[in-house]
Amino acid sequence: MRKAFALGILTVGILAVVTIASPAFAVDQVSREEDIVDLRLGQRIWVDDGSCPTGQIKEVTGATLAAGGGVARVIKCVPRGGTRVR
Repeated sequence: MRKAFALGILTVGILAVVTIASPAFAVDQVSREEDIVDLRLGQRIWVDDGSCPTGQIKEVTGATLAAGGGVARVIKCVPRGGTRVR
């Protein structure tokens, strides 16, 4: 009985952590960098504006807190996800 209760508590705890952490792993995609309104710390957004080489997409990441209270951005080209077409 005691093991079943502990297992139930552990399961609920794991589900809570996964539910809270899952939005942090999501990557949104927009067509213009100007469409990014509210970038949060650690958030990643892909911008498909054609500025990166073929097979890559621009990734804008909320890297650090800026002095004015905003979030400083880091911009780089990363490989596109998904299946490759030959």
